[in-house]
Amino acid sequence: MDIEYLLFLQNFRNSINDALTPFMEGVSFFAISYIIFVPVFIYWCLDKKSGLYIFFAWNLSNALNSITKLTCCIYRPWIRDARIIPAGNAIATAGGYSFPSGHTMSAVPIYGGLAVYARKLRWLMVIAILLTMFSRNYLGVHTPQDVVVGMILSLLSLYITSWLMKHDSNITLAICFILALAAWVYVNLKSYPMDYVDGKLLVDPVRMYRGSWADIGGFVVFIPAYYIEKRFVRFTSTGFNVKGVILCVIGLIPLYFMINYLQSILVRYTGALWGRFFNRSIMIVYIVVIWPLVLKLFRRDSNE
Repeated sequence: MDIEYLLFLQNFRNSINDALTPFMEGVSFFAISYIIFVPVFIYWCLDKKSGLYIFFAWNLSNALNSITKLTCCIYRPWIRDARIIPAGNAIATAGGYSFPSGHTMSAVPIYGGLAVYARKLRWLMVIAILLTMFSRNYLGVHTPQDVVVGMILSLLSLYITSWLMKHDSNITLAICFILALAAWVYVNLKSYPMDYVDGKLLVDPVRMYRGSWADIGGFVVFIPAYYIEKRFVRFTSTGFNVKGVILCVIGLIPLYFMINYLQSILVRYTGALWGRFFNRSIMIVYIVVIWPLVLKLFRRDSNE
């Protein structure tokens, strides 16, 4: 049933000569790239608690995505059925196993969190979630099950994050850190399918779990970063004023560099696994601790 649905969408794509493919690729790309600017800007500039809530849920959702992917080990649609031909360049960003959808689990915590933060935009956020989910089916890189379960797990991440922030304590954070570290060890030590076709390994397990070094490893780093900000930095959002907006926009420039260039540099010098871990870790520490500290210092100078 799921493969037939993807074939139906594939036939539709072909019938309109891929007219919608660039748009769907853009929707998918935004879900794993610049969408992160939104909660970061809210965190720095508008509402610290709401921005941190969304960013916390985003990190947790990414970690849950890796854990679930690497536990279920379900192959991509085109591996399961050779009739499936992904559209455009979608296959280039479709690394790892198929279930659940990583793009969905990156987008839903942010769009869902924004729906909570800005209730007037909630229906627009619902449309954005559904469009992101549909784009992964339309491009032929995920089944309906992949995106639906991804959405459910992401909504669960929002709920868990809300609970964790309401019951914020050092013990709670310590438990989260230990569980995340145990999950990271688990996905790197467990066995993976070693299926061959014509003497060639169908899927390389190393390629499959290297994303966990960013997603689960990143959540491991997020917990102490969260604690450090809460215990030592304790900044307040700048507020929506000219100086505050300028400072926050300036702060997004290094983040843009990290998203687009830093990982490739780190991978070149430290390897595919550690490079991903260092890139995500630097990004998280920068967002949660370093730039908030800069904003706090600027505010202190302004008050003197």
